[in-house]
Order: sequence, then C-alpha cells, then structure tokens
Amino acid sequence: MISKKRVVELIEERIEGTDIFIVNVDISTGNKILITLDADQGLSIEKCMSVSRNVEHNLDREEEDFSLEVASSGLNNPLLLPRQFEKYIGKKIVVQTNDMDKLEGILLAFDDKSLDLELELSKKQKKAKVEPKMNISFDEIKETKAAIRFK
Repeated sequence: MISKKRVVELIEERIEGTDIFIVNVDISTGNKILITLDADQGLSIEKCMSVSRNVEHNLDREEEDFSLEVASSGLNNPLLLPRQFEKYIGKKIVVQTNDMDKLEGILLAFDDKSLDLELELSKKQKKAKVEPKMNISFDEIKETKAAIRFK
C-alpha cells in the first residue's frame, strides 16, 4: 500500500510557497489515490495538473501500481477546514443543521467552536422580529457549503 505520508510530502513539495492547501488525501483499496485541494484565490486546472504530475512522477508504478485523481474542492463540497471558512467570510453560505434546518446567510466570523451568520430574512420573518444575526455551534452543524446563485 502506498504511504499517505509520502503522498502528502509530494503534494507539499509542489504547493510550498503558493496559496494552495490540502483538503483531503484518501488512499483506498487498490492504491486509488484521491487528492482534494483548495486555494485562497481559486484553484486552476493547471495547478491541479502540476500537483498530479509531481505525485505521479515520484511514485514508482513498477514497484506498486496506483490510480491518481487530483481535484479541486468544488462549490458542492462542504467546507471542512478553517482556511476554507476564512475564504467565505463576507460571502453567502448555506448551513444544514443536525435538525435538518437550512440556514442561508453571510458568514460574518468563525472560531474553533462556532460561526456567526447574518441571515437573509423574509418580510414575514422581519415582521416577526426574527434576529438576523446568529451564532451557531459547530456541534449543531451537519454541513456548511458555499451558496450557489445563478443570475
């Protein structure tokens, strides 16, 4: 089995000094390597290809065969790391709570325990004087994603 530590070293070798960071590295049965990356200023296909080439060229297929996929953490993927949350401060996100409530609003701030969200209130909610800002504990959150809007 290919070492996850070795794969991470090869990725870090390529992304050092850039705004790219590792979201996840998964090596499953049969040496299927899936690398998920993100970047503070967006991640291009060329950057993913560069990481892929560095990993592929430094692992020996003669010694151990493998398949390799390097992907960007897309808008459909949940936010997992503090660095990803940092990217979305001031932007719309969707929070799915453990109670299956879906909250949409602007991410104002976060720390290691919770996030602050400014909700988009309907006229009905405004009349009911629903508080537009709320703090949500990460323990109460099932998933957080970027809000996708089509104009």
